[in-house]
Amino acid sequence: MKSIHIPACTVPVADEVDLCVCGGSCTGVFAAVAAARQGLRVALVEANGFLGGSATAAFVPVWHSLFSTDGETQIIGGLTAEVLETLYRRGEAVFRARTDPAVYATFSTPALQFALDRLCDAEEPRLRRFLHATVTGAVLRAPGELSHVLIADKSGSRAIAARFFIDATGDGDVLRRAGFPMRHPADAERQAHTTCALLAGVDAVQAAHPAFSFAEMMRPARGAGLRHVFQWQAPVIGAPGLTFAAVTRLSFDPTDPDALTAAEIEGRRQLARFIDACNREFPTGGARIAAAALPASIGIRESLHAGCEHTLTEAEVLHGTHFDDVIARGTYRVDIHEGTGITFKYLDGRQTALRTDPATGEMHWDETRWLPEGETPARWYEIPFRSLVPQGAVNLLCAGRMLDCDRGAYGAVRVMVLCNQLGEAAGLAAARMLQGLPPVPAGGIPLPNPSTILP
Repeated sequence: MKSIHIPACTVPVADEVDLCVCGGSCTGVFAAVAAARQGLRVALVEANGFLGGSATAAFVPVWHSLFSTDGETQIIGGLTAEVLETLYRRGEAVFRARTDPAVYATFSTPALQFALDRLCDAEEPRLRRFLHATVTGAVLRAPGELSHVLIADKSGSRAIAARFFIDATGDGDVLRRAGFPMRHPADAERQAHTTCALLAGVDAVQAAHPAFSFAEMMRPARGAGLRHVFQWQAPVIGAPGLTFAAVTRLSFDPTDPDALTAAEIEGRRQLARFIDACNREFPTGGARIAAAALPASIGIRESLHAGCEHTLTEAEVLHGTHFDDVIARGTYRVDIHEGTGITFKYLDGRQTALRTDPATGEMHWDETRWLPEGETPARWYEIPFRSLVPQGAVNLLCAGRMLDCDRGAYGAVRVMVLCNQLGEAAGLAAARMLQGLPPVPAGGIPLPNPSTILP
């Protein structure tokens, strides 16, 4: 690759703060808000013009259960519960059963944008947002110790000075630019990604053709030209007549800019082929399925992982290993998008896998068990603080989907209710460390007080 030489330049410092959080998904927002509530001055850097990450940029409208598998114990509280309660009170979220292993809350993604803005507004002037700003570099004053991050925005290049930093970018943008080693999953091992969409006309086609469903349209014989068979969908809260659809699958390295460009284009191609096939296979003579809105970005499931003080394993997740430095809990199943199908492992011991017969193209679910009958299943699993501490880091934590874990563990802990907790815990840990306290209270973060609002 050819290169050019750019002369050294002077970079203005945009702000000097206690904590700089890079990445404005709910992970980053919750880190910033938690730290600001502890009295820190915080800078929050986000590449989009809005907050929320995949929930808002990719339209993903669901959070998973805040309760143990039996629904008896609330295991997730904090800002996740606070935001859900706010959305629920405003009629912007609906709930399923606490024990539903797939979806607990469905919410309006625009309403989530508003809610995150309000959270940040309440912490001004301690919390300053830098939107449309991309992390381009990191400056170290000593090995493992950052002094500044560099950002690119409409003004050109600027720097933010801080005493502590949290990388919540998802792709390890700060860690990589600061020279910390990152683990790249092999192409065949990396979770696949999805371009989602909001579709109109689905109800009308369903009414005209009772045999119509998205699952039916994923069958290879229907001619959508997709190489995978798994999809999921959800109602669009606040927009009757629209359906959220996740019907595409793309396998690539999200940290490769050329691959990312190609994937964004291919995701829209897959959506267009799927919509065309729906209308061709189930014509109504009038009503048609159409794309009502396309996302700002593809939904990324996995890119890189930091090398931290502890690698969370699938066995620790499935067997509910307890950690003295627990900072997050969850019950979401191990969920691995692989090949043309998908594999689920549930805490109750069940294992199901969606597969396609290569000879006939027929789809089928294989049902087995990973936990022998008679053994006691875990009611939830835990994530330790050590899985957010990059090896050799002095004043830097990671939060969100770049945490250190193996493939199976990642299949469970990558979802938003887990990443939300990691962000909030990282923000609280940063505040405690700057105050000279241990990063996590003795025994870890306790179970929350039960909510009187959440159904």
